[in-house]
Amino acid sequence: MHYEANTRQSHWLRRGLLLSAAIAATGALIAVPAQAQPTVPGFGAGSSQPAVNEPAQQAPFAPPNINIADGETVGVAQPIIISFKEPVEDRAAAERAIKVTSSTNAPGYFYWTSSKQVRWKPTEFWPANTDVTVVAGGTSSAFHIGDALVATVDDATKTIVVTRNGEVVREMPTSLGKPGYETPNGTYIVGERLEKMTMDSSTYGVPVTDPEGYKLEVEYATRLSNSGIFVHAAPWSVGQQGYSNVSHGCLNVSTEDGKWFLENTRRGDAVIVTGTQGGTLSAGDGLGDWN
Repeated sequence: MHYEANTRQSHWLRRGLLLSAAIAATGALIAVPAQAQPTVPGFGAGSSQPAVNEPAQQAPFAPPNINIADGETVGVAQPIIISFKEPVEDRAAAERAIKVTSSTNAPGYFYWTSSKQVRWKPTEFWPANTDVTVVAGGTSSAFHIGDALVATVDDATKTIVVTRNGEVVREMPTSLGKPGYETPNGTYIVGERLEKMTMDSSTYGVPVTDPEGYKLEVEYATRLSNSGIFVHAAPWSVGQQGYSNVSHGCLNVSTEDGKWFLENTRRGDAVIVTGTQGGTLSAGDGLGDWN
């Protein structure tokens, strides 16, 4: 479902010794065929750099904003997002002025979403329990990658299987998007988590008075996409969960499972959806970087 709501997040803090590793380069995106130089649909072409130990060059930009707070712990799918105060004319020079280091080698690349924003992510998910530091023109952030928590959702089984560092820790029956509202396939990145929120169909153009319209308060909503897909408690569809799809695109789960998912995931964890008739989540969604 889709909504408008204020962010309310909580983060676990952890600091560690940062060892120099690499901004590096070739490989394959998760869920994207291997290629020497990845290009993300809907984003500017990425570029990669070999591993370097020398300091970053002088920045051709004012101190930017980095999306991951100093001391924050995030999931293995979390990209680094650097937002500039002014448009960047020389993108190559800007990339040379940004240094990403990690305690475990994590080759990756830059990709631009606009002249005022560049992102960097590893070519595969971050190694679990890795310390990372980013230095970009006077702004820096030292953060931690937590356990590898990955949820997979197969429309054939209508079950969410959650693994932590490769071990299954929870299985949850779910109901995905019904015909006409099919949940897109792809790799999603966990965003905000809200214990309560109002979902309103009018925010994406369907009036509340329409037969498919709705405006209701839901509990334990974990955002998976900026386009409005959540894992959330849906006690009204428990009878369909695990058997049929009746949502407007969200992953409906029981109240108990919704609460568990919200309390046990963090920003940057991965949710991988397969087997639906809903196409693929856009790479330009904001939380669709791996597609």
